[in-house]
Amino acid sequence: MFRAHAEISSIDGAARAGIVTLARGTYVTPTFMPVGTRGAIKYLSAQDYEQLGAQIVLGNTYHLMLRPGAQTVANFGGLGAFSGWKGLTLTDSGGFQVFSLEPDVDDDGVTFVSTYDGSKHRFTPESAVATQEQLGADIQMALDVCPPLPSTIDVVREALRRTTMWAARARAAHQRTDQSLFGIVQGGIDEGMRRQSAQQIASLNFDGYGIGGLSVGETREEMLPALAAALAELPTDQPRYLMGVGDPASMIEAIALGVDQFDCVLQTRLGRHGTALTSQGRVNLKRAEFIETNDPIDVDCHCMVCQRHSRGYIRHLFQVGEPTASRLVSYHNVAWTLSLMDRARSAIIAGTFQSLRKQVLEVWATVA
Repeated sequence: MFRAHAEISSIDGAARAGIVTLARGTYVTPTFMPVGTRGAIKYLSAQDYEQLGAQIVLGNTYHLMLRPGAQTVANFGGLGAFSGWKGLTLTDSGGFQVFSLEPDVDDDGVTFVSTYDGSKHRFTPESAVATQEQLGADIQMALDVCPPLPSTIDVVREALRRTTMWAARARAAHQRTDQSLFGIVQGGIDEGMRRQSAQQIASLNFDGYGIGGLSVGETREEMLPALAAALAELPTDQPRYLMGVGDPASMIEAIALGVDQFDCVLQTRLGRHGTALTSQGRVNLKRAEFIETNDPIDVDCHCMVCQRHSRGYIRHLFQVGEPTASRLVSYHNVAWTLSLMDRARSAIIAGTFQSLRKQVLEVWATVA
């Protein structure tokens, strides 16, 4: 079976720049992976992803198995072919969405109700693997237990136990030799449990490792020590993926600790409501002060939107309810975030990452 691996070409402190090789392609790190929950990034198309320079786009197993169904996606040739995307794809296990529904959980798996039609469904580690093998992404994630915040220490410990048990079952069930399987580390914000979970998951020899259950409501000051504790126990020659994190300060701090890849819905969630990510921080483009502003969203951004459109024009589109407004700001936000990853990679290679980190944190450290 093909074994995914990360070749680290440059290190600056603990920050890493490299290239990850999968069975069906490669990607450079650090990288940000836009989220296409139901098979598309909101307001964007596969052609947009190509123009933006995205390397990997995510799909959500929970939503895709319910609509249109994993077998339907398989009949189209897998998620990439189904969506017209020629790059790499990753599917999460659907566990985060399932556990947000307060399902019935036991050691065998989890029973939950569809948000679409109220029908009842069952997920086990084995069925999560089988479903994702049908979806056909280049990377799939093992089913884990993501405890809510706040949770008692006993709840976090039980989530860790089940996550490890389920990870071993997922590893045994995985059959596709052309698809990588990542395990997931849990443990809440407890450094000891994060180390324990990382040791246990790493012992199962996955192709890569997700760090889950962070950025779920804890402060950045609580998140980073737990993240560092997990990273210290993970292999250096496999990719490390901080799941669900996409704010600039957290990403730059995580890169400083040795994280390779990220995903988040923040970029498009903010974009469709009129908030842009810029080199000066967040900007609400709906504000009246921009009614006659001819400046681009960000003078330092070279994306298609900033080259062509003004803040005043985009504000007008929001004011009249034109959906193009959400598309333009979402496009910009994804482009801006991908550019941040490019800047981080270049800085690591040049040995100037700490200067970039300081620059980013001066703007973003206090932004919620």
